[in-house]
Amino acid sequence: MTQAKGYDVQTLSGFVEQLFEKSGADAEVARVVTRVLLEGELLGHRTHGLNLVSRYIGGMQSGEVKAKAQLLEQVSDSGISSLFDGHYVLGPYCVSRALDSAAKGASEQGIGIAVVRRASHIGCLAAYLKPFTDRGLVAMVYSSDPSVGIVSAHGGIDPIYTPNPIAAGIPTRGEPILLDVSMSTVTLAMVGQCRDTGTRLPHPVVMSNEGQVSDDPSDFFTTPPGSILPLGGEAFGHKGFALALLVEALTSGLAGHGRKDGPDQWGASATAVVIDPRFFGGLEAFTEESSFLSKLILASRPIDPQRPVRLPGQAGLKLRAQALEQGLNLTPKVLDELNRTARQLQLPELP
Repeated sequence: MTQAKGYDVQTLSGFVEQLFEKSGADAEVARVVTRVLLEGELLGHRTHGLNLVSRYIGGMQSGEVKAKAQLLEQVSDSGISSLFDGHYVLGPYCVSRALDSAAKGASEQGIGIAVVRRASHIGCLAAYLKPFTDRGLVAMVYSSDPSVGIVSAHGGIDPIYTPNPIAAGIPTRGEPILLDVSMSTVTLAMVGQCRDTGTRLPHPVVMSNEGQVSDDPSDFFTTPPGSILPLGGEAFGHKGFALALLVEALTSGLAGHGRKDGPDQWGASATAVVIDPRFFGGLEAFTEESSFLSKLILASRPIDPQRPVRLPGQAGLKLRAQALEQGLNLTPKVLDELNRTARQLQLPELP
């Protein structure tokens, strides 16, 4: 079996930045997008990490995706709230700018919120959070895509909306709590992976176009298509469905651009909210509480002694620390895709 190969993180960062710049991205955009995709990879989100580099560059080459910083339009700014129109600029750059804007509002007034419409694909939401928790800020990101429908309403058959993830970073006195949860039972990436490997899904979480719940990924990829069940599945899907509607309201609703507009190109709606605990009960009290709760959770008796209870993001942060110290392992497939892109751009390949 071909083994994954490890690379120094700084080497990878410079290599990927160069790919984006050679493809026409501004240096600032290339740097920010590389950082977000690399962070997703470091945290173990391999479906939303460096495997997206070639896809993003392909979108740039086709003209569907933009990579110039000046094309990201700030439509409004009150100091606390702001609205950006991405005009299909690389999504990680759009969301990073929105988070920076929200963080500025939080640092000055206690809370800030920024909404983005028409960003291209935004990658892994958890990858945006740690720079803000490191500053003692609570950061939240919500996302939807009004051009896509793959998740059914609870009790319905037809695909209506996207998995609509919610991510949040919560500072503690140690490593932050990082959560990134879709409002669907599984992601489209998992359904696609199971189809490609010829395996069944872990649970019956897709709905065929005839209304049958199934664990067969092929029941999703039909004409007309099947759908993914909302978070909670058949029994408790009303909860995930309700939360998905909240995400739609906080993203496309606040953005003023959504499904009613009939967009025909992938374009994320995203909302960033940042809170500074210093304006409330204080950062010391906040982290004392979050750390105390974390200790209670980690000390709780596990059902399986071989699988201790852990906090959201704990496993990813451990992978991140190992990769920063020992090098980041790239799978042969990702390495091949990166080097194929480098050859197309007439740049040196990774060894």
